[in-house]
Amino acid sequence: MKSTTKFRSAQIIPLLFVLILLSGFNKTKKDTTPWVDLFDGQTLNGWTIKGGNALYKVKDGAIVGTTADEQPNTFLSSNKMYGDFILELEYKVNPNMNSGIQIRSNSYPHYMNGRVHGYQIEIDPSERGWSAGIYDEARRGWLHPVADDNTAAKKAFKQNDWNHYRVEAIGDTLKTWINGVPAAHLMDDQTASGFIGLQVHGIYGDHKPGTEIAWRNIRILTDNLEKYAQKSPLPVVDKINKLTTNEAKLGWKMLWDGKTTNGWRGAKLDAFPEKGWVIENGELIVLASGGAESSAGGDIVTTELYGDFELQVDFKITKGANSGIKYYVDTDINKGSGSSIGLEYQILDDENHPDAKLGSHEGSRTIASLYDLIKADSNKPVNPVGQWNSAYIMSKNNHVEYWLNGAKVLEYERKSPEFRKLVSESKYAQWPNFGEAEKGHILLQDHGNRVSFRNFKIKSL
Repeated sequence: MKSTTKFRSAQIIPLLFVLILLSGFNKTKKDTTPWVDLFDGQTLNGWTIKGGNALYKVKDGAIVGTTADEQPNTFLSSNKMYGDFILELEYKVNPNMNSGIQIRSNSYPHYMNGRVHGYQIEIDPSERGWSAGIYDEARRGWLHPVADDNTAAKKAFKQNDWNHYRVEAIGDTLKTWINGVPAAHLMDDQTASGFIGLQVHGIYGDHKPGTEIAWRNIRILTDNLEKYAQKSPLPVVDKINKLTTNEAKLGWKMLWDGKTTNGWRGAKLDAFPEKGWVIENGELIVLASGGAESSAGGDIVTTELYGDFELQVDFKITKGANSGIKYYVDTDINKGSGSSIGLEYQILDDENHPDAKLGSHEGSRTIASLYDLIKADSNKPVNPVGQWNSAYIMSKNNHVEYWLNGAKVLEYERKSPEFRKLVSESKYAQWPNFGEAEKGHILLQDHGNRVSFRNFKIKSL
C-alpha cells in the first residue's frame, strides 16, 4: 500500500498555521483599567433629575432622555460628587437635538434658584461640529469650542450612530476625545468638584417634544489617574486671567493682565510699589507684613477711573487675613498713614480675625460686607481658607450690589438718606460726601496679610 504520511503532513502544516493565525487575531488586548460603572444597565439607581421635567427611562441597556414641551434644560445627575476623574461613555443623539454631559457641576439654592451650572462637554450634531467642546452652563458660556482647524474632531462625530467620549478632569486641566480623536484641551479651575449630568435640552416654540438622546456604558475612574491619563496633542487653552468669548462680546475687559503691573500703581505713589506685592503663577499677591494697615507695600489702585461698572475677581485668603476691594476711591483724600478712602467690599477670615466682631454697625466688617456700614447676609456661601472665592460688585445709577460665590449678599443705594445715615454713624463720618463720587479708582488693600487675587475683570456701564 502507498504511504500517505507525506500527504497528511502537507495538510496538517497549513492547518496549524491557520489556527495559530486565527488565535492571534482573537487575542485582543484586555482592558485592565479598574473602571467603576455609573449606570447598571437596568435602573436609574444613583441618579436624580434636576432642572426641568424631561423624561428619562432605561431601554435596551441605555438611559434614554426625551424632550418635554416648554421645559427648561433638564439633567439626570449623579448622586455622587466627583473632583478629579477620567470618564468614558457612549451616546446617540437625534440630529435635531443639542445636548451635553455635565461635569463638576452643582445646584445650589443661592445660585439662580438652584439652576444647574458648571462645565459641559457639548453634544452638537449640527454642521458647526463642536461636539466634545467645553461650555460653561449657566455661567460664562463657551470656554473651548472645537477649533476651526481641528477638522479631525469635527469629522469624528457619527450622525445617527453611537459616539464615544473620553473626558479627563485632573486638577485645573480638562481634556476631551470624541471617538478617539482629541477635541479640547482646557486649563480652568472655576469649579473643583461636582456631579456628572446627562442633559436633555429645553425646547420652546416650534420644536416638538418627544426627541430622544441615549447614553450607555457610562464608567468612571478616580484612582491612579496619572497612570491611566492620556496625553493630548492639542495646544492648551488657558482661561485663567483671560476673558471668555461671551465676556468679550458683552464688553468685559481684564482689569489685570495676569503677568505685569500694567494699569496699576501705588495708592500714594506714582508707580507700582517696589515691595509688598508679587506676581506668581498668575496671581497678584499682597504679602504678609505683620497685619498692619498699608505699612509695607501699601494699597494699589487702577490708573483709570471708573463710574458705573460691574466688577468680578477671585480672591484667596490665608488664616486670619484681612483685605478689601475699594471703589470710587479718591487717592487725594487721607494721604497720611493708613489706607486710602473708598467704599469697600470686605475680605476677611471671619473665623480668625477680630474685625469680624467689630464695626460701627454689628457684623459690618465680616467677609463680603460693605465695610463698617452694612453686614452681608449671614447665609453667604464662603469657601474655606486656602480656596478661591469669587466677588462681584455692580454699581449702576447709585444702586450697588455685592455677590459672593454666585449669591447676592447685600444691596444699597448710594446717596440715599438711609446710606447717609449709616455713614454718619460710622468711621467715615469725618469725610464729607463719603462714597458719593461719580468716578474713582478701584483699589486692592494691603492690610499686612497674605491675600491672592486673579481673574480681575471689569465692565463699564
